[in-house]
Amino acid sequence: MTRAPGLLLALALTLWGGALARDGLDRWIDATVIPPLGVETAAEIRDRNGTLLRAYTVGDGLWRLRAGLDQIDPLYPALLMAYEDRRFLSHNGVDARALLRAAWSSLMAGRVVSGGSTLTMQLARLLEHSGTGAWAGKLRQMRLALALERRLSKDQILTLYTQLVPMGGNLEGVRAASLSYFGKEPRRLTPAEAALLVALPQSPEARRPDRHPGVARAARDRVLDRSVQFGALPKGDALAARRDPAPRLRRDFPALAPHLTDRAHATRPDAPVQQLTLSASLQHQVEALAQAALRHRSDRLSIAILVADHRSGEILASVGSEGLTTRGQGHVDMTRAVRSPGSTLKPLVYGLAFDRGLAHPLTMIEDRPMRFDGYAPQNFDGKFRGDVTVAEALRLSLNLPAVQLTQAIGPQNLMAALRRAGTLPELPGGRPGLAVSLGGVGLRLTDLVQLYAGLANGGMAQPLHWQAAENKSPSARILSRASAWQVAHILSDLAPPPGAPANRLAYKTGTSYGYRDAWAIGFDGAHVIGVWMGRPDGTAVPGAFGGDLAAPVLFDAFTRLKPTLDPLPPPPPETLLTSAANLPAPLRRFTGGTAQQEADHPRLTFPPDGAVLGQTQALPAKVRDGVPPFTWLVDGAPRVIATRRRETLLEGLGQGFADVTVIDASGRSSSSRIRLD
Repeated sequence: MTRAPGLLLALALTLWGGALARDGLDRWIDATVIPPLGVETAAEIRDRNGTLLRAYTVGDGLWRLRAGLDQIDPLYPALLMAYEDRRFLSHNGVDARALLRAAWSSLMAGRVVSGGSTLTMQLARLLEHSGTGAWAGKLRQMRLALALERRLSKDQILTLYTQLVPMGGNLEGVRAASLSYFGKEPRRLTPAEAALLVALPQSPEARRPDRHPGVARAARDRVLDRSVQFGALPKGDALAARRDPAPRLRRDFPALAPHLTDRAHATRPDAPVQQLTLSASLQHQVEALAQAALRHRSDRLSIAILVADHRSGEILASVGSEGLTTRGQGHVDMTRAVRSPGSTLKPLVYGLAFDRGLAHPLTMIEDRPMRFDGYAPQNFDGKFRGDVTVAEALRLSLNLPAVQLTQAIGPQNLMAALRRAGTLPELPGGRPGLAVSLGGVGLRLTDLVQLYAGLANGGMAQPLHWQAAENKSPSARILSRASAWQVAHILSDLAPPPGAPANRLAYKTGTSYGYRDAWAIGFDGAHVIGVWMGRPDGTAVPGAFGGDLAAPVLFDAFTRLKPTLDPLPPPPPETLLTSAANLPAPLRRFTGGTAQQEADHPRLTFPPDGAVLGQTQALPAKVRDGVPPFTWLVDGAPRVIATRRRETLLEGLGQGFADVTVIDASGRSSSSRIRLD
């Protein structure tokens, strides 16, 4: 009986001592200085579907890419825990059983056989860049591991480990190693691949498969054997995996769209991830097309290709040159270089003429030698065709008809339309002349693709963008729906280049003065593509015609984009569809290109050009001078025909911009552009 109190006292003292020790251990763990847990990872540029386009090394030149566990095949952590830390999910950072087993094995062998480190202890070493051998370092790793387990979840510990673990050379982390050694993201790994990624960190340099494939394969097979031993992998899968060869080289990291991704990175250098509107698969195909187009050609020749969805304005592929280093000036992004557009502005000239009631596709126009205040343009081939329809003049890309229409429209109005389309024209000398329509203005490939996107989009400007989250700018009307359709219909009747598919692609080619630039821009019902070829330094490329050089690349690009073209839309209801014989008399022949305005030239007195008017059911219109009868048009469509009155009412005008035109009996016209609110 007398011994019971003593036993109780001893038990109490033991428990008290244990509690003190536990509290002391807790304070010791809680006082642990934890290194920063934020891991610097590569800035990434991804495509519209999340596929990696480009990554940039971290400051110390390492390839270290972020990857959550949801981005890694579950087989990898299963093999990792089976090989490195079977009780990872249950211990508190230190596995006492593993440490005792390692100590006993080392004692019996007289050397270190295994370290007994848990995955959390290995993470502690990676965070502190500490060694593995000294007991002082091991004790520090144990203390930090215990602290990390209190701070982080098991998934967070595994995530940090998969990002920091060394994989040979300048590779760190599972994702970087998978991309480099296997050429793929680690979402789907074979047993052989997962086992190799588990084996590498134990001796990352000695086991590098690109330098020591035999050593890497033997280490991988040991992981497979132990995974079978501990039930992480079926024996049959392991036997099949042992037959897989180890990779023998490091692949380059993705570097698609280098000019555009560099631009995105420079715009937001601190953004860890940026998503662009590009499609990685299409970008790869278009880059291959660019290389094929320049094969066996001069090293000084370059190419640029831009692919966009004209319904949304999203850029789907962008090639600024064949490659950054493959040719002398490959670093120059030729999608943004200012060049002469050649004849590629002619569709806009004709569309504006349709809008102002100056012409119709069936209107006859002269193609003969002419002088315009000392300016005497020639056709590209030096020939003249006499009387041709306006549609034929556009399809043949004749210069004289285009200049006549430009004079009637006014070069300043052509420049205004370019700006409404969202382009940034650069004008030598600052004042537009008639040569603007033949390429006498500086534009970029992005400008021309954006202009043609507007033509394809029913005449509404379609701002292009490459940032996935970018807000669209308000659209402006470039042409009326009817005029845009007429232009597209004419361009879709152009014969394709030799060897290209006979489809209904609406396209236009262009060649700048001196053979410096070869262009081809085209669209169907959904997409628009632009191609430029030339020399970045602006020197001539003898014999470089847009139709011969760039047009075949354009058609090939559409073939790679999709198997069949999307059809162009049907004509809008207001389109004037008639025969040449039934055209209104003023539209049967164009006469306003070279004639000076006589005293009795018709002048539209209301509405004045640039007026902003309130919405009305019928807009009053007035004309002074001119010879009756008069024909009145709105956005190129006749509204009042052969009236002798000088005042009329134009009905059915909708909200927004409208072009009002009056044509007198002599075919002379006067126009104004207004806005109805």
